Amino acid sequence: MSARRSARMLRLSLLPLWLGMGVLWLLHWLPLPLQAALGNALGAMFARLPGKRRHVVATNLALCFPDVPAARRARWLRQTFQASMRAALEHGVLWWGSEARLRHLIRLDNPEAVLGDGVRPVIWLAPHFVGLDMGGVRLSMDRQVASMYAPSKNPASDWLMLRGRSRFHAPVLVAKSDGIKPVLKALKQRLPFYYLPDQDQGRLNAVFVPFFGIQTATLSALPRLAKLTGAQVVPVITRQLPGGQGYAVRFYPPWDDYPSDDLDADVARMNAFIEERIRELPAQYLWLHRRFKTRPEGEASVYEK
Repeated sequence: MSARRSARMLRLSLLPLWLGMGVLWLLHWLPLPLQAALGNALGAMFARLPGKRRHVVATNLALCFPDVPAARRARWLRQTFQASMRAALEHGVLWWGSEARLRHLIRLDNPEAVLGDGVRPVIWLAPHFVGLDMGGVRLSMDRQVASMYAPSKNPASDWLMLRGRSRFHAPVLVAKSDGIKPVLKALKQRLPFYYLPDQDQGRLNAVFVPFFGIQTATLSALPRLAKLTGAQVVPVITRQLPGGQGYAVRFYPPWDDYPSDDLDADVARMNAFIEERIRELPAQYLWLHRRFKTRPEGEASVYEK
Protein backbone atom coordinates (compact mmCIF):
# COMPACT_ATOMS: atom_id res chain seq x y z
CA MET A 1 0.00 0.00 0.00
CA SER A 2 1.38 3.41 -0.95
CA ALA A 3 2.17 6.02 1.69
CA ARG A 4 -0.37 8.40 0.14
CA ARG A 5 -3.14 5.81 0.31
CA SER A 6 -2.23 4.95 3.89
CA ALA A 7 -2.38 8.61 4.89
CA ARG A 8 -5.76 8.96 3.20
CA MET A 9 -7.15 5.92 5.01
CA LEU A 10 -5.87 7.28 8.32
CA ARG A 11 -7.61 10.60 7.71
CA LEU A 12 -10.85 8.81 6.85
CA SER A 13 -10.64 6.65 9.98
CA LEU A 14 -10.26 9.80 12.10
CA LEU A 15 -13.19 11.58 10.46
CA PRO A 16 -15.89 10.20 12.82
CA LEU A 17 -13.80 11.23 15.82
CA TRP A 18 -13.35 14.79 14.60
CA LEU A 19 -17.02 15.04 13.70
CA GLY A 20 -17.90 13.85 17.20
CA MET A 21 -15.53 16.37 18.75
CA GLY A 22 -17.10 19.08 16.61
CA VAL A 23 -20.53 18.16 17.96
CA LEU A 24 -19.26 18.30 21.54
CA TRP A 25 -17.66 21.69 20.87
CA LEU A 26 -20.96 23.05 19.56
CA LEU A 27 -22.94 21.56 22.45
CA HIS A 28 -20.66 23.04 25.09
CA TRP A 29 -22.11 26.47 24.35
CA LEU A 30 -25.55 25.30 25.50
CA PRO A 31 -26.69 25.72 29.10
CA LEU A 32 -26.00 22.55 31.08
CA PRO A 33 -29.73 21.80 31.67
CA LEU A 34 -30.23 21.55 27.90
CA GLN A 35 -27.19 19.30 27.55
CA ALA A 36 -28.50 17.16 30.40
CA ALA A 37 -31.91 16.83 28.76
CA LEU A 38 -30.28 15.78 25.49
CA GLY A 39 -28.04 13.28 27.27
CA ASN A 40 -30.99 11.80 29.14
CA ALA A 41 -32.98 11.43 25.93
CA LEU A 42 -30.12 9.77 24.05
CA GLY A 43 -29.30 7.55 27.01
CA ALA A 44 -32.89 6.35 27.29
CA MET A 45 -32.84 5.52 23.59
CA PHE A 46 -29.59 3.54 23.78
CA ALA A 47 -30.84 1.68 26.85
CA ARG A 48 -33.63 0.18 24.75
CA LEU A 49 -31.31 -1.11 22.04
CA PRO A 50 -30.12 -4.71 22.37
CA GLY A 51 -26.37 -5.12 22.30
CA LYS A 52 -23.21 -6.02 24.16
CA ARG A 53 -23.11 -3.05 26.52
CA ARG A 54 -26.76 -3.38 27.50
CA HIS A 55 -26.12 -7.04 28.30
CA VAL A 56 -23.08 -6.13 30.41
CA VAL A 57 -25.03 -3.55 32.43
CA ALA A 58 -27.98 -5.89 32.95
CA THR A 59 -25.65 -8.71 34.04
CA ASN A 60 -23.72 -6.51 36.47
CA LEU A 61 -26.90 -5.22 38.09
CA ALA A 62 -28.39 -8.71 38.37
CA LEU A 63 -25.20 -10.05 39.98
CA CYS A 64 -24.84 -7.19 42.45
CA PHE A 65 -28.52 -6.70 43.32
CA PRO A 66 -30.15 -10.14 43.04
CA ASP A 67 -32.79 -9.26 45.65
CA VAL A 68 -33.84 -5.99 43.98
CA PRO A 69 -37.05 -6.29 41.90
CA ALA A 70 -36.41 -6.64 38.17
CA ALA A 71 -38.42 -3.49 37.44
CA ARG A 72 -36.14 -1.41 39.66
CA ARG A 73 -33.01 -2.89 38.06
CA ALA A 74 -34.49 -2.05 34.65
CA ARG A 75 -34.93 1.54 35.81
CA TRP A 76 -31.33 1.63 37.04
CA LEU A 77 -30.19 0.25 33.68
CA ARG A 78 -31.94 3.09 31.85
CA GLN A 79 -30.59 5.66 34.31
CA THR A 80 -27.07 4.23 33.92
CA PHE A 81 -27.16 4.89 30.18
CA GLN A 82 -28.61 8.34 30.79
CA ALA A 83 -25.97 9.30 33.35
CA SER A 84 -23.17 7.98 31.13
CA MET A 85 -24.47 9.79 28.04
CA ARG A 86 -24.87 12.99 30.01
CA ALA A 87 -21.28 12.75 31.23
CA ALA A 88 -20.04 12.03 27.70
CA LEU A 89 -21.77 15.09 26.23
CA GLU A 90 -20.73 17.31 29.13
CA HIS A 91 -17.08 16.56 28.40
CA GLY A 92 -17.38 19.37 25.89
CA VAL A 93 -17.79 21.79 28.80
CA LEU A 94 -14.89 20.10 30.56
CA TRP A 95 -12.60 20.49 27.55
CA TRP A 96 -13.60 23.95 26.33
CA GLY A 97 -15.57 25.67 29.09
CA SER A 98 -13.99 28.57 30.94
CA GLU A 99 -12.43 28.06 34.35
CA ALA A 100 -15.12 30.27 35.90
CA ARG A 101 -17.89 28.16 34.36
CA LEU A 102 -16.31 24.92 35.52
CA ARG A 103 -15.88 26.20 39.06
CA HIS A 104 -19.57 27.09 39.04
CA LEU A 105 -20.70 23.74 37.63
CA ILE A 106 -18.39 21.47 39.69
CA ARG A 107 -18.58 22.34 43.36
CA LEU A 108 -16.43 21.10 46.22
CA ASP A 109 -18.72 20.14 49.09
CA ASN A 110 -16.00 20.08 51.77
CA PRO A 111 -12.79 21.71 50.50
CA GLU A 112 -11.29 21.63 53.99
CA ALA A 113 -11.03 17.81 53.70
CA VAL A 114 -9.16 17.74 50.38
CA LEU A 115 -5.72 17.03 51.86
CA GLY A 116 -6.85 14.86 54.76
CA ASP A 117 -4.68 15.52 57.80
CA GLY A 118 -2.59 18.00 55.81
CA VAL A 119 0.65 16.30 56.85
CA ARG A 120 1.07 13.03 54.97
CA PRO A 121 1.10 12.51 51.19
CA VAL A 122 -2.39 11.94 49.79
CA ILE A 123 -3.83 9.19 47.61
CA TRP A 124 -7.30 10.19 46.46
CA LEU A 125 -9.30 6.99 46.05
CA ALA A 126 -11.61 7.87 43.13
CA PRO A 127 -13.88 5.00 42.02
CA HIS A 128 -15.38 4.88 38.54
CA PHE A 129 -18.53 6.94 38.91
CA VAL A 130 -19.69 8.94 35.89
CA GLY A 131 -18.43 12.21 37.39
CA LEU A 132 -14.86 10.92 37.68
CA ASP A 133 -13.30 13.20 35.04
CA MET A 134 -15.27 16.21 36.25
CA GLY A 135 -13.88 15.80 39.74
CA GLY A 136 -10.35 15.23 38.52
CA VAL A 137 -10.27 18.35 36.36
CA ARG A 138 -11.88 20.46 39.09
CA LEU A 139 -9.26 19.39 41.61
CA SER A 140 -6.46 20.20 39.16
CA MET A 141 -7.60 23.83 39.13
CA ASP A 142 -6.40 24.44 42.67
CA ARG A 143 -3.09 22.54 42.73
CA GLN A 144 -0.85 20.27 40.71
CA VAL A 145 -1.98 16.66 40.93
CA ALA A 146 -0.87 13.30 39.57
CA SER A 147 -2.91 10.53 38.00
CA MET A 148 -2.59 7.44 35.79
CA TYR A 149 -4.27 6.87 32.45
CA ALA A 150 -4.62 4.15 29.85
CA PRO A 151 -3.46 5.46 26.44
CA SER A 152 -6.09 5.18 23.72
CA LYS A 153 -5.44 3.18 20.56
CA ASN A 154 -6.56 6.25 18.62
CA PRO A 155 -3.79 8.90 18.85
CA ALA A 156 -6.19 11.77 18.14
CA SER A 157 -8.54 10.66 20.90
CA ASP A 158 -5.60 10.21 23.24
CA TRP A 159 -4.34 13.73 22.49
CA LEU A 160 -7.74 15.27 23.09
CA MET A 161 -8.26 13.45 26.39
CA LEU A 162 -4.82 14.42 27.68
CA ARG A 163 -5.36 18.00 26.59
CA GLY A 164 -8.66 18.13 28.46
CA ARG A 165 -7.09 16.77 31.64
CA SER A 166 -4.06 19.09 31.41
CA ARG A 167 -5.74 22.48 31.14
CA PHE A 168 -4.88 23.58 34.67
CA HIS A 169 -1.68 23.38 36.75
CA ALA A 170 0.03 20.94 34.33
CA PRO A 171 -0.81 17.67 36.13
CA VAL A 172 1.58 14.73 36.11
CA LEU A 173 -0.20 12.13 33.95
CA VAL A 174 1.43 8.71 34.09
CA ALA A 175 0.68 6.12 31.41
CA LYS A 176 -0.02 2.69 32.90
CA SER A 177 2.77 1.27 30.76
CA ASP A 178 5.25 3.52 32.60
CA GLY A 179 4.82 1.53 35.79
CA ILE A 180 4.74 2.67 39.38
CA LYS A 181 8.03 4.61 39.68
CA PRO A 182 6.63 7.94 38.37
CA VAL A 183 3.76 7.62 40.85
CA LEU A 184 6.14 7.06 43.75
CA LYS A 185 8.14 10.11 42.63
CA ALA A 186 4.99 12.25 42.49
CA LEU A 187 3.89 11.19 45.98
CA LYS A 188 7.41 11.85 47.29
CA GLN A 189 7.01 15.37 45.88
CA ARG A 190 3.74 15.65 47.84
CA LEU A 191 1.52 15.74 44.76
CA PRO A 192 -1.95 14.31 45.51
CA PHE A 193 -2.45 11.14 43.47
CA TYR A 194 -5.90 10.74 41.90
CA TYR A 195 -6.18 6.97 41.75
CA LEU A 196 -8.79 4.79 39.98
CA PRO A 197 -8.19 1.18 41.13
CA ASP A 198 -11.60 -0.42 40.63
CA GLN A 199 -11.56 -1.87 37.11
CA ASP A 200 -10.88 -5.46 36.09
CA GLN A 201 -7.36 -5.46 34.62
CA GLY A 202 -6.78 -9.20 34.76
CA ARG A 203 -4.84 -11.30 37.26
CA LEU A 204 -1.59 -9.30 37.26
CA ASN A 205 -1.13 -7.53 40.62
CA ALA A 206 -4.70 -8.47 41.59
CA VAL A 207 -6.26 -10.48 44.39
CA PHE A 208 -9.72 -12.04 44.55
CA VAL A 209 -11.79 -10.38 47.27
CA PRO A 210 -15.55 -9.86 47.72
CA PHE A 211 -17.41 -7.17 45.82
CA PHE A 212 -21.16 -7.39 46.35
CA GLY A 213 -20.50 -10.88 47.69
CA ILE A 214 -18.74 -11.98 44.49
CA GLN A 215 -15.07 -12.98 44.41
CA THR A 216 -13.69 -10.22 42.16
CA ALA A 217 -10.23 -9.66 40.69
CA THR A 218 -9.15 -6.37 42.27
CA LEU A 219 -5.90 -4.45 41.94
CA SER A 220 -3.83 -4.53 45.13
CA ALA A 221 -1.83 -1.39 44.39
CA LEU A 222 -3.66 0.93 46.80
CA PRO A 223 -2.36 -0.57 50.07
CA ARG A 224 1.02 -1.24 48.46
CA LEU A 225 1.38 2.42 47.48
CA ALA A 226 0.23 3.60 50.89
CA LYS A 227 2.78 1.36 52.61
CA LEU A 228 5.68 2.37 50.34
CA THR A 229 5.06 6.12 50.63
CA GLY A 230 3.40 6.56 54.02
CA ALA A 231 0.49 8.18 52.22
CA GLN A 232 -3.00 8.52 53.62
CA VAL A 233 -5.98 7.27 51.62
CA VAL A 234 -8.65 9.95 51.23
CA PRO A 235 -11.68 8.70 49.26
CA VAL A 236 -13.42 11.12 46.92
CA ILE A 237 -16.71 10.69 45.02
CA THR A 238 -18.01 13.05 42.34
CA ARG A 239 -21.81 12.95 42.06
CA GLN A 240 -23.74 13.95 38.97
CA LEU A 241 -26.53 16.28 40.08
CA PRO A 242 -30.04 16.11 38.61
CA GLY A 243 -31.50 18.54 36.11
CA GLY A 244 -28.23 19.78 34.71
CA GLN A 245 -27.15 21.32 38.01
CA GLY A 246 -23.61 20.09 37.50
CA TYR A 247 -21.47 17.93 39.77
CA ALA A 248 -20.54 17.80 43.46
CA VAL A 249 -17.18 16.56 44.75
CA ARG A 250 -17.20 15.10 48.25
CA PHE A 251 -14.17 13.97 50.27
CA TYR A 252 -14.32 11.37 53.03
CA PRO A 253 -12.12 11.18 56.14
CA PRO A 254 -8.68 9.58 55.77
CA TRP A 255 -8.69 5.88 56.56
CA ASP A 256 -7.29 4.96 59.94
CA ASP A 257 -4.96 1.97 60.34
CA TYR A 258 -4.43 1.64 56.61
CA PRO A 259 -2.69 -0.29 55.30
CA SER A 260 -2.65 -3.19 57.73
CA ASP A 261 -0.49 -6.32 57.56
CA ASP A 262 -3.22 -8.17 55.63
CA LEU A 263 -3.16 -7.28 51.93
CA ASP A 264 -6.39 -9.11 51.08
CA ALA A 265 -8.22 -7.42 53.95
CA ASP A 266 -6.96 -4.00 52.80
CA VAL A 267 -8.19 -4.57 49.24
CA ALA A 268 -11.50 -5.93 50.55
CA ARG A 269 -11.89 -2.77 52.64
CA MET A 270 -11.56 -0.69 49.49
CA ASN A 271 -14.21 -2.76 47.72
CA ALA A 272 -16.54 -2.50 50.72
CA PHE A 273 -16.24 1.30 50.70
CA ILE A 274 -16.97 1.46 46.97
CA GLU A 275 -19.92 -0.89 47.40
CA GLU A 276 -21.39 1.42 50.07
CA ARG A 277 -21.13 4.43 47.75
CA ILE A 278 -22.67 2.47 44.86
CA ARG A 279 -25.69 1.63 47.02
CA GLU A 280 -26.14 5.38 47.49
CA LEU A 281 -25.79 6.11 43.73
CA PRO A 282 -26.64 2.83 41.97
CA ALA A 283 -27.18 4.37 38.52
CA GLN A 284 -23.98 6.45 38.48
CA TYR A 285 -21.41 3.68 38.68
CA LEU A 286 -19.63 2.48 35.53
CA TRP A 287 -21.74 -0.62 35.03
CA LEU A 288 -20.83 -0.62 31.33
CA HIS A 289 -17.46 -2.08 32.36
CA ARG A 290 -17.12 -5.87 32.67
CA ARG A 291 -16.16 -5.70 36.33
CA PHE A 292 -16.38 -9.48 36.78
CA LYS A 293 -14.58 -10.46 33.58
CA THR A 294 -11.66 -12.26 35.28
CA ARG A 295 -12.94 -15.25 37.20
CA PRO A 296 -11.24 -17.59 39.67
CA GLU A 297 -9.75 -20.69 38.09
CA GLY A 298 -12.44 -23.04 36.86
CA GLU A 299 -15.28 -20.53 36.83
CA ALA A 300 -17.06 -19.73 33.58
CA SER A 301 -17.60 -16.21 32.27
CA VAL A 302 -20.59 -14.46 33.76
CA TYR A 303 -21.14 -12.46 30.58
CA GLU A 304 -21.73 -15.35 28.17
CA LYS A 305 -25.28 -15.32 26.82
